[in-house]
Amino acid sequence: MSEYKGIKGFSIQSLSADPADPNIGQVWYNSTSSSWKVTSATTAGAWATGGNMGTSRERLGGTGTQTAALGFGGYSPGTFAITEEYDGSSWTTGGNLGTARYQLAGAGTQTAGLAFGGNPGNLANTEEYDGSTWTSGGNLNTGRSFLAGCGTQTAALGFGGGPPNTTATEEYDGAAWTTGGNLGTARYALAGAGTQTAGLAFGGNNPATNATEEYNGASWTGGGNLGTARYRLAGAGTQTAGLAIGGNTTVVSSATELYNGTAWTSNPTGLATARRLLAGAGTQASALAFGGYTGTTKTAATEEWTGAGVALTKTITVS
Repeated sequence: MSEYKGIKGFSIQSLSADPADPNIGQVWYNSTSSSWKVTSATTAGAWATGGNMGTSRERLGGTGTQTAALGFGGYSPGTFAITEEYDGSSWTTGGNLGTARYQLAGAGTQTAGLAFGGNPGNLANTEEYDGSTWTSGGNLNTGRSFLAGCGTQTAALGFGGGPPNTTATEEYDGAAWTTGGNLGTARYALAGAGTQTAGLAFGGNNPATNATEEYNGASWTGGGNLGTARYRLAGAGTQTAGLAIGGNTTVVSSATELYNGTAWTSNPTGLATARRLLAGAGTQASALAFGGYTGTTKTAATEEWTGAGVALTKTITVS
């Protein structure tokens, strides 16, 4: 019979606290809690309930990480300048946008954020956030709404949008926008992820499309199609580890899909609250979805995503 030491290379340890970085499959005894523990890995991604936003809204912008996210602007009805910051459990109020707007795009982090474009009036305005205050940045060359964004405050990418549907792509250097390579498919209400030199564009209304494109810092090329054509969705992650969240098909969607740089795969479970016109932040392993429209009402709901393969510590129970 195989022994644990022979399988893992070390004996089961008695520890006063759980190890900081246990290996998958590692077993130990926690002498403080008098319990046996094991580390396993998630087999599929899952969404869990997070803290609600202070203000229910749709068509807002978002950026940052699961534990340090930024939500700004939006509509409920009425146009908002409101900014909220998420710390991994709850939202608190930040500094208001200088220009109230909705259907805008975002990039960057919670302490170095970027907001650009939007409505009313197909805005070209860009604003930069320092963790407390928004200040004006350089205007987009093409004012538009329902565009997508990715990257950082000093190296951002803005693409698509309308009306009318556009292929326009612009690159931001922290002061000014310059023209980049056009999208292959003109569309609005699309989602984005990645960086200025490794961007990802997916979904959108042309009408509803499953088209995915990848940006290399100069031009877009076709990637693997989404499994579900949709628009008014949210995105997170990178060009080789993307996440597509919610949106519209013929109905409001809860669908979650993962991109590996070549193809999209559908996660077995989607959002607990199906919605469109929501915002996203984070990575393929640890993301956030917040706000949006359920089909009947605006929502403040926030959900936290844990991707497949994430290590989890579990207590072993015996009977």
